[in-house]
Amino acid sequence: MSAPHAPDVGPESASCTPSRAARDLDLKRAELDLAVHLGRIRTVPDEAGGAGRVPRAEIDRLRAQPGFPEALRESVRAVGTAEGATLLGVPPTRFTRFARLGLVVPVRFYLNRYRAVVWLYLAQELSQFAADRTNAFLFTGRTPEVLRSQLAAGVDLRPRNWRGRHLGFLLRQAEGPWQYAGVLAGFLDPVQVAEIVEDPYERAHLDRFRPGPPAHCAPGTPAAHLVEKIMTAADPDEIAWLTSDLRRTLDEARVEQPAPRPAPKPAPARPPEQRNAPEEGPAGRSARGLLSRMRRRTT
Repeated sequence: MSAPHAPDVGPESASCTPSRAARDLDLKRAELDLAVHLGRIRTVPDEAGGAGRVPRAEIDRLRAQPGFPEALRESVRAVGTAEGATLLGVPPTRFTRFARLGLVVPVRFYLNRYRAVVWLYLAQELSQFAADRTNAFLFTGRTPEVLRSQLAAGVDLRPRNWRGRHLGFLLRQAEGPWQYAGVLAGFLDPVQVAEIVEDPYERAHLDRFRPGPPAHCAPGTPAAHLVEKIMTAADPDEIAWLTSDLRRTLDEARVEQPAPRPAPKPAPARPPEQRNAPEEGPAGRSARGLLSRMRRRTT
């Protein structure tokens, strides 16, 4: 167990950075991020614009819970296919079928060095799935025909289920309709967003609140394109729901606070000689021309 945390000095002493909170809670930084994602650790906004800070009171609450820190670490333990299959007591192939059918839902993913997607699952949720007696028929014998037909058709609900989970986390963090709309837009193809948000100033404002990719990849690389594909809704009903909610949220955002627009440019100042000269219309120019012709005739 780590030593008691020392008090910070300064106006932000009531909270601390995620890295410091992870040390005080005996968690790896990835474990703390996942705990925040799952709503197990409360954060407050960082006035400097960085990642959310963890209140000291929240750290004290967690440290005082029974079984700390082992219970906290176990609550955010994420496992891959091999370890997940061991927890369920099934072969990895059967575990993968469970995941593709949406019976177990991934909580995170990453790309390995071969750019293959590695899905991770909460160990606690897998244990609960195995303990549910209504699932007992899935663990022995052949997979039911209705499920086998779905697998034969190529169903794979892992990306969609992860998107739903990640979307829920980001929406819980959103403050105000523009941020809410930005989160929704982050799960749609940019072309689809442009069809909904035709005003370029609104699109630019909306882009400020689009979530970043969940995995760190160099922009434009094959890995980045793969992460973007996982992040983007693919099923028609999923797209329909997101676009409908985005339209509704944008209507609320426009009423609450219209998107900022550039101030109109002031009219250019006229030179002094033009400001003092009398304005002439077509009639004045015609009269002046007539006087000039009369003078020429009398000379």
